[in-house]
Amino acid sequence: MLGQVLVQLVVVVTLLVLVSTALFVGLGRLRETRGAWRSRVRAITPITIVLASALLLNSVARQAVPEFSWLIDWNLTAPIYDLEGEFIIWLQAQATPALTAYFSFIYIYGYIFLLVFPVIAYFALSETRPLRELLAAYTLNYTLGLVVYIVVIAYGPRNMMPDLVDALLYDTYPQYQHLTRQVNRNTNVFPSLHTSLAVTVSILAYRTREYYPGWNLVAAVLGVSVAISTMYLGIHWVIDVIAGIVLAYVSVELAHVLVGRWSVSEWMDGRVPSLRRR
Repeated sequence: MLGQVLVQLVVVVTLLVLVSTALFVGLGRLRETRGAWRSRVRAITPITIVLASALLLNSVARQAVPEFSWLIDWNLTAPIYDLEGEFIIWLQAQATPALTAYFSFIYIYGYIFLLVFPVIAYFALSETRPLRELLAAYTLNYTLGLVVYIVVIAYGPRNMMPDLVDALLYDTYPQYQHLTRQVNRNTNVFPSLHTSLAVTVSILAYRTREYYPGWNLVAAVLGVSVAISTMYLGIHWVIDVIAGIVLAYVSVELAHVLVGRWSVSEWMDGRVPSLRRR
């Protein structure tokens, strides 16, 4: 079943990426990319390696995170519930089959598309800084998010109130459990990484709107939809979403500073000639 879900995910996201590439990137930029891809790959290789390392660390560390978290024993589930009350229950009371289908699609397919497409769109730009900032911001989201997951224990609304909050995603599309259980842990909801990564893309889309004005609008709609979907489906609290927005902003700002002031590729350019002279 997991294999079927993954194939379906790849097919749908690929179609969305192809359509968006045609609409927003265009043939002109794609032709330019054919002749400049080597230099662009070279420019983004250092941060790509760092991101891949962070993803690997994240996947390994999450297996042990619950044990470390319980040692610290800082459980914020009850304080979160006391602070925001039954907003998620009210939100789910507005549910309709059409809304459930939309937010389920957004949570699974729209989210992955939102993360993948800007990588391709920014790779098609002659200026590599937007792509390097995007990859750096992804790295910071995963790294900082993992740190918080280690420190904080927090169960989502559907785990805290199973009799009152519906697992709308799994009730409607049970096959998605095979996918989400590979990456999610019940105690890791604060902050919402779905929200933080989606908002990260939306912020950077706004900052690069001179290149892709149409994508800026689409990214804004998808970013808001992803954030709402996490609450509508009973997976995250409002506070998780707010924390995700904060994490996104911090990650984007840090990425801007780091990419602007420190470059592995430029350091290597400076070191290699000196090493050769020796």
